[in-house]
Amino acid sequence: MLRAGGYSAGISVNWATVVAIAAVLLAVVLLYRNLARIQTISLAMGAVVMATIGWILVTGVTHANWHQAFLLPPGAFHLTPVFFAGLGSAMLIATYDYWGYYNVTFLGGEVRDPARTVPRAILISIALVAALYLAMNVMVLAVVPWQTMLAQQDLEARRAVISIFMETAYGPRIGPALGKLAAVLIMFTAFAGIFSLLLGYSRIPYAAARDGNFFKVFARLHPTRGFPYISLLTLAGAAVLFCFFQLRDVIAALVVLRILLQFLMQHVGVIYLRRSQPGLVRPFRIWLYPLPPLAAIAGFGYILFSRANFGRELLLAGVLIAAGAAIFVLRRQNAPIHPA
Repeated sequence: MLRAGGYSAGISVNWATVVAIAAVLLAVVLLYRNLARIQTISLAMGAVVMATIGWILVTGVTHANWHQAFLLPPGAFHLTPVFFAGLGSAMLIATYDYWGYYNVTFLGGEVRDPARTVPRAILISIALVAALYLAMNVMVLAVVPWQTMLAQQDLEARRAVISIFMETAYGPRIGPALGKLAAVLIMFTAFAGIFSLLLGYSRIPYAAARDGNFFKVFARLHPTRGFPYISLLTLAGAAVLFCFFQLRDVIAALVVLRILLQFLMQHVGVIYLRRSQPGLVRPFRIWLYPLPPLAAIAGFGYILFSRANFGRELLLAGVLIAAGAAIFVLRRQNAPIHPA
């Protein structure tokens, strides 16, 4: 357990840690090639993920108790402080679950006609993710009552929701075996997420370094395979380090940091850019401007400040902002930026 003042973060070293590190290393091995070859791997992983989701949905439809799915506890939507605090915590997890819909933006320099392809990919991804996310939650509740999930005192049992879902749906004869199969497929789905995120995020330090806004070493491409290998290996090393921390702490820190350092700043930046450079040529449009960025700023602010004990993540974000700003200033003083 790491402690700093009144805050703490759990550290664990067990078989789950070893498996998590092995997953990161396997993802690096698969990503250690150019984008054209990665496409086949990505399509294969996507097929398995969609097949898993399809199995869950079909199982839910064929074994559903629809009345049970919408049987909410009394006062579920009473707009009390407890309701809004719980909503904020739930939205933090939902924000994490939706990550990846914008992954195509990291590959804008490697796709055809990005001004047309990127917006379409984002809108289609949001619609699909929202539909699948809602459908899967309804199907699970239609088979496994929410009272049963809340009654699970064991943390590992709570995490194995889909296994319990399959066991309940198919009964004691084949349910346990199908539950184990579902658990394997869910782990594969999680690995596919690691794969896609490492692919997308490895392009960010590379693009920044290529434009003269980050350390030059990250602008290097593999001499024969033509991908940003320094960036990929660095991010993989960071991912391995985070494998030693407890998952709930990592998720909370990641979401809060991303909201503060990326999501909020992007929307503020859009408003500032339009005010400071109204004549700038823009390949992308925002419908109903300025309502979308203002609504997003309000929503992300709510997620940040409605949660109990949000100070730890905010403190961590402040430390990273200060460290990043200091490194940037020192680097700029010692090596003036010359855009590529």
